[in-house]
Amino acid sequence: MSISKQEERLKEVKSILVSQPKPSDQKSPYYSLAKKYGIKIDFRPFIQVDPISVKEFRQQKIDILNHTAVIFTSRNAVDHFFRMCQGLKIEVPADMKYFCISEQTANYLQKYIVVRKRKIFTGSRTAQDLIEILKKHKNEKYIFPCSNIRKEDIPNFMKDNGYQLTEAIIYKTVASDLSDLDNVYYDIIAFYSPSGINSLFVNFSEFSQNDTRIAVFGPTTAKAARDADLIIDIEAPLPNAPSMTGALELYVKKANKLD
Repeated sequence: MSISKQEERLKEVKSILVSQPKPSDQKSPYYSLAKKYGIKIDFRPFIQVDPISVKEFRQQKIDILNHTAVIFTSRNAVDHFFRMCQGLKIEVPADMKYFCISEQTANYLQKYIVVRKRKIFTGSRTAQDLIEILKKHKNEKYIFPCSNIRKEDIPNFMKDNGYQLTEAIIYKTVASDLSDLDNVYYDIIAFYSPSGINSLFVNFSEFSQNDTRIAVFGPTTAKAARDADLIIDIEAPLPNAPSMTGALELYVKKANKLD
């Protein structure tokens, strides 16, 4: 986008729609952003997670007990994995190893198991962090509970390096019903995933961006936006704004002439 086009689109921001659930933490930077600049920020999940049935899972012909380690990249995966085990009436062995993408995900395991009695390996937050840990445990038989839509970095690494990996689809990521947002206008819509972009067009196939500014987080979300012929006005992370809220704040200060 040319500089003149950017300047043309740089208009006052009064409202932002974040395509995620409303934060439960009252200290969320989104609440601080809204208060500091007097702007309206609403939250609406553009995607939802639907469980798959035991019958659907059985069609994948996967024996969970034939594995020695589980890879968890989200709390959704944890919930649906243990839900599926319950539905199949199987008990996960005490010697099963767990590889979690973050400490938050690892801590969430205690909802289902006695954490101190299990072998749990934890990344610091990113898939690459977890891959570094997986490199030290090549001989496990891994099961990767995931959605029908998932990032490819971990499966690709394991396939390329000869690991034993079974991908198990245990839930589906689908577009939420956003029909009540028809004819509702926001100055900015913030997206965190390609699935969110897809949901926009599933709900509003004739969506015209016009003056709506689009904010995206991460390269895959940016690519999905560009593939959908959307103009990206705010792209995070930035060197001086590693978070979406940081990037939004920089934009709002500039657009609302608050520098």
